[in-house]
Amino acid sequence: MYKVHLNLKNLNKYFVALGLSALVVGCKAPSVMETTAKTVVPEAYNSSKDTTNTATVQWRNFFTDNNLQNLIDTALQNNQELMITLQEIEIAKNEVRLKKAALFPTVGLRAGSGIEKVGRYTSQGAGDASTEITPGKEMPDPLSDFIVGAYANWEVDIWHKLHNSKKAALTRYLATVEGKNFVLTNLVAEVANSYYELQALDNQLLIVQQNIAIQKNALEIVQWQKEAAKETELAVQKFKAEVLKSRSLEFDIRQNIKETENKINFLLGRYPQEIPRDKASVLSIVPKAIAAGIPSQLLSNRPDIKQAELELVAAKIDVKVARAEFFPSLEISAGVGFNAFKPSYLFRTPESLLYNLVGDLAAPLINRNAIKAEFNSANARQLQALYNYEKTVLNAYLEVSNQLSKIDNLEKSYDLKSQQVAALDQSINVSNDLFKSARVDYLEVLLTQRDALETKLELIDTKRDQLNAVVNVYKNLGGGWK
Repeated sequence: MYKVHLNLKNLNKYFVALGLSALVVGCKAPSVMETTAKTVVPEAYNSSKDTTNTATVQWRNFFTDNNLQNLIDTALQNNQELMITLQEIEIAKNEVRLKKAALFPTVGLRAGSGIEKVGRYTSQGAGDASTEITPGKEMPDPLSDFIVGAYANWEVDIWHKLHNSKKAALTRYLATVEGKNFVLTNLVAEVANSYYELQALDNQLLIVQQNIAIQKNALEIVQWQKEAAKETELAVQKFKAEVLKSRSLEFDIRQNIKETENKINFLLGRYPQEIPRDKASVLSIVPKAIAAGIPSQLLSNRPDIKQAELELVAAKIDVKVARAEFFPSLEISAGVGFNAFKPSYLFRTPESLLYNLVGDLAAPLINRNAIKAEFNSANARQLQALYNYEKTVLNAYLEVSNQLSKIDNLEKSYDLKSQQVAALDQSINVSNDLFKSARVDYLEVLLTQRDALETKLELIDTKRDQLNAVVNVYKNLGGGWK
């Protein structure tokens, strides 16, 4: 490093030195690597190019269940992860203020006092001993020192290093806002998915309880037939085991209900309590129709894509800041005040008046390895941000594509399972009648009941998956945070 101290009389020399330094150092500064993100996405998810997009629908209009709306409202007020994200926004906002403050001079006030005793046989001691303040009045020994004044320091932003630092901080602040929006859309979707999960479990519990009643009725019939010597103890024990299995399944479902309720309570930032909900048949809920729009709309609707884009912009600016470190920096410092060895002399002017103006010009000449390392790291971080942006865009498209396919396939699966449930319900009645007339054995009845129960539970699972797929595609399209 080299430094040049200057005053008001040699400003012209300073500007000449600054120009020569910039020329010498600038020739050796590396160039900024230009990077361009690949933002070309397919024109459509399928053959449709309709731009109508469900992501523009506000979540309150998308989820019309009043209980679900109230749960989401509570989550948006109390969720701890969301609160943490809001504090990240505050941190980023203060970082912008910090970078902005660096553009302006630092001004402060100073007041101090001290005392000094120097040796008589020193240049300062000999000079003080031979100096008279007024005729016949020597300098005091020891010598006191009192000072009052103001000072300022300012780095002149010649190469826009400070402006770019502020710009990068502002861009990252905007990225944290998009990060908060991404947390919002995920929170809304998670509450909705858990709510539908809870409704599905309620329905499964009801089906298991109904099935237990049917099995108990069949058990009574087998016991009567045993007493009439038409069946054996083996049949009785088989039916009893089936009843016990269903009762065990009932308690498993009750535990799942409790855990799902507590999951929702956690998202709502509160301790365990019952979740108000509609316990009517979940099979009657009609999934929302989804308009996916076109893939290019993801770039403006998805908060995580916008966050990744802003992070990329900030990383590019960081490279410019790192490159500016290769050039000379100019710092100007100034001060004005009063200085005297006795308080009564402190504010006498012009004798006690003190002022200075200094400019420091510094530039790296020989050992620039640290600056080069930081510049290379900034370039690497820029490439990381570039790849992260491209990955985020690709992931967004694939998520939507998967969910749209899932919605279509689940709809077809649900129709087939509904027909299967209807057929098995009919077969239960038929098997019971045939068993009473001894035309089929008890195994046929047991298998029919078991198949019917499993298929009904699978039907509810399919309905839940349908509802969750709709919620997920709404989230993946970028809905839920507006």
